Amino acid sequence: MNENEIANKVIGMAIEVHKTLGPGLLESAYKECLYYKIKQAGLFVEKEKPMPLIFEDVKIDCGYRIDILIENKLVVELKAVDSLNDIHLAQILTYLKIGNFKLGLLINFNVSLLKNGIKRVIN
Repeated sequence: MNENEIANKVIGMAIEVHKTLGPGLLESAYKECLYYKIKQAGLFVEKEKPMPLIFEDVKIDCGYRIDILIENKLVVELKAVDSLNDIHLAQILTYLKIGNFKLGLLINFNVSLLKNGIKRVIN
């Protein structure tokens, strides 16, 4: 499966989670539920994946962690905020860049209709 196919499946799963839970919960609740759904679907998934920074050939652990990484291809960054802003976009772009990933999903669960809280981000 390529990144777009994985992303489409994950968006569907995120919508299911949102329909069941609704807005207003902590980010960690959505993360655990989405992680469960992805794992249940048989995809290789990692949560809180450490993302070291390489600087002048030195691997530096700065505490960066990808919320969810699927099939070592798709970065998913979850939020439960009033609205997404530039710093959220910068965060996922950083993960895409330092991990050399092509596609990410920035998902804000704190919206009434989840499709309004999803952004595809391309590196």
